[in-house]
Amino acid sequence: MKNRFFSVTLLVALFTIQAVYAEDQIRKKSEHDGHEWLKKISSAPRHHNFQGTFIYYADGYIESSRIIHKVDETGEHERIEVLDGLTRIVYRTNDALKCYLPDSKKVYSEERWFRKFFPDLLPQPSERIYENYAYEKGKLERVAGYESQVVKLVPRDNLRYGYKMWVDVDSGLLLRMAVIDKDAVIEQFAFVTIEIGKEIDDRLLNTDSMSISDDWKTIKLSTFALGDDEPVWRLGELPVGFKKVTEMKRNLVDKSGLVDHIVLSDELASVSVFIESMDNETASPLPGFYSSRGAINIYVRELENKKITAVGEVPLNTIKLIGDAVLLRP
Repeated sequence: MKNRFFSVTLLVALFTIQAVYAEDQIRKKSEHDGHEWLKKISSAPRHHNFQGTFIYYADGYIESSRIIHKVDETGEHERIEVLDGLTRIVYRTNDALKCYLPDSKKVYSEERWFRKFFPDLLPQPSERIYENYAYEKGKLERVAGYESQVVKLVPRDNLRYGYKMWVDVDSGLLLRMAVIDKDAVIEQFAFVTIEIGKEIDDRLLNTDSMSISDDWKTIKLSTFALGDDEPVWRLGELPVGFKKVTEMKRNLVDKSGLVDHIVLSDELASVSVFIESMDNETASPLPGFYSSRGAINIYVRELENKKITAVGEVPLNTIKLIGDAVLLRP
């Protein structure tokens, strides 16, 4: 009787081990499949020409933009023009940006620091992303005339949003993306027309086409990255999954002096923390929460006569945890 009980117990244990092993193998296969799709999404803008019109939608607001993107032996060249409201035209050559504002006759130039433009929204993924998000593969759907694979990144906690992406099966280019808070879509980008892989005339990307007169003002926004031994700020306990990417000093639009800028990320969502001195000229909102549009939330606090502003595509509880984690070095 004891031998029979032992045999049954051993059999159950073996079945349990096999089930756990099979589940682990399925999870690893799913993550590998997801990693391949995320790598395709991340690298596609660096390997393909495309041009088209996309829309941004959030909180009942709709904005359309036209994009022209070319890749050659010197890298990436891009022109994005916002088609609604005040005219805004951005020219990009690799990480160098120039933003033209004809209505105010200003040109802003800067090096791109973690600034994301659709469809180049995903960083190069690492395996760490699956500590914070679960990958799900959906069905095939058509977007702007292209067959697209639906892929999802589902948050494992309430510290981040979810993402649903429609990916061109041939090029890997992101054609549509929805940011999801629980079951609600809070922000969405989508191409309405697009051509992928065709030759693009260099003249369409030449800034010489901009008519600039002597009364235009050119403003260069400078950035100075800090070494590990230079920062004057330290970070306390951060929300699970978020790590500091870099720390820098930079000048911003409508700011007279340099501000401290810390960038954090969980491999997908990013948060910027700006720290500036308080003085009589500083326009300082009261400490608290301020919503932007869509997925962006803002949290402001004061510390030692400094204004700390955390801005990022994360829920309110996360933006507060990050803003409160900024401390002076002892």
